[in-house]
Amino acid sequence: MWQDSKQRYGTFSKLLHWGMAILFLQQFFKFAGRINDNQHWLGNTFGPWHGSVGSLLLLLVIVRLVWAFSQRRQRPSTAGSLGLLAKLGHGVLYACMLAMPLTGIAFMLGNGYGLTTFGMQWVAKSPDTIPWLAMLGNLHSPLAWLFVLLVLGHIAAALGHHWLLKDNTLKRML
Repeated sequence: MWQDSKQRYGTFSKLLHWGMAILFLQQFFKFAGRINDNQHWLGNTFGPWHGSVGSLLLLLVIVRLVWAFSQRRQRPSTAGSLGLLAKLGHGVLYACMLAMPLTGIAFMLGNGYGLTTFGMQWVAKSPDTIPWLAMLGNLHSPLAWLFVLLVLGHIAAALGHHWLLKDNTLKRML
């Protein structure tokens, strides 16, 4: 079933969710670059792909938002205060998923690094900086740490639904 239903998420929603989860996990390896003065193998292996994968994730987030909006009447929902908390949590997750690549792009452009993704140069390097854009780009790293906490909270909530509340919340996305 490609479309979502009131009982479970459809194939396309699941592909977006789990595919993006794998890509975000790859993005988190950039944190390994902060270990041992950028000499950690994880950061060295996956770090060079960070900007390209981040740009891909920006496109996927937009696709996911459009898809979620188109499926809003038939998606599974949770009633009551837990439903409101889930909507708030997902809203903050989506805001971070949009803000992180945008602030990453702002950092690159604001500091004159240019923008290259998957080997294609979109904006050339420049000796000029754009201070306000660079300042906006400085939010990228704190947002990344916030996003890690939100993802851990999302995982904890899903496991809590499964093991403590014993409802079908987790099964809807599996």
